[in-house]
Amino acid sequence: MKKVKIAQIGVNRYSHSVEIFRTLEKQSDYFEIVGYALPENEEVRVANKTSYLQNYKKMTVEEILADPEIEAVAIETDEVYLTKYALQAAKAGKHIHMEKPGGIELSDFEALINEMKQSGKVFHTGYMYRYNPTVMEIMRRIKSGELGEIYSVEIQMNSPHQKAHREFLSAFPGGIMFYLGCHLVDLMLQIKGTPKNIIPFNKTSGKDGLSVTDSGFVVFEYDNGASFIKSNSTEIGGFLRRQLVINAENATVEVKPFEINAAPNYMQVTDKTEYTDLGWNVKGDKTTSDIYNRYDLMLQSFAKMVRGEVENPYTYDYELELYKTILKCCGE
Repeated sequence: MKKVKIAQIGVNRYSHSVEIFRTLEKQSDYFEIVGYALPENEEVRVANKTSYLQNYKKMTVEEILADPEIEAVAIETDEVYLTKYALQAAKAGKHIHMEKPGGIELSDFEALINEMKQSGKVFHTGYMYRYNPTVMEIMRRIKSGELGEIYSVEIQMNSPHQKAHREFLSAFPGGIMFYLGCHLVDLMLQIKGTPKNIIPFNKTSGKDGLSVTDSGFVVFEYDNGASFIKSNSTEIGGFLRRQLVINAENATVEVKPFEINAAPNYMQVTDKTEYTDLGWNVKGDKTTSDIYNRYDLMLQSFAKMVRGEVENPYTYDYELELYKTILKCCGE
């Protein structure tokens, strides 16, 4: 089995860079880590998150991109810099795994997608719910027609973020809707497709005297009804109320919560309740997934795409449509 030679560019403050690198380490049957780079003064700015890199070769971004042996890069900078370094990697002809959702400029993201189309390399983004086993099974059932017509979808992803974390959101258009809401936009587009209209109701709670947009709510208008996503950064207990509700012709399916920590090292399970009986007090059929790691399948799939064993189901055009839709949800 050919290993993918990969390097990581960047370490982010509040996203998944550490977990991504640890997963690359763990998946030594799939990846050979060549080195890493710390742009944007990260060696100082996020010094508390870089100790895990000490056994690997420190490189510059330029060295990584100029090395023909390095086939792929994981772009894991803070969100505002993601597209900047992904675009450089695309021009260098690398396969790319990039943290979600991209930088804050649409023109840069469009340039990135155009470069990826020209190179034909893999462009893979870190939307973790794409690889949630329960969500994957639901998507299969939707595509097969088993659930029938989808009337409406409700998706929430909330967290009780501390003040410094919420201050960080001020770097993004739409604040929390850009940072976490992007996961939900991805699911909405997969389930319901492109909406007729998008109506954002993103607000500022004023908590701790901050003016950051930390309360996100967006309505999606479709021909057969309205759906919504909600992402909030002030909700105590929000982790276990992260949920997906699909109101369909043949059943209502509720995923809640998306993830429950089941063991160390990001091992998790997902709970699902399905309702098919029309009775008033029916509790539904509740099931719990097997234990999984939220990053294992994500990066295994990326390796298989790079090796040409599987095709990326998320096309360049879909990733661009998703990014544009996220910006609309942020009021841009």
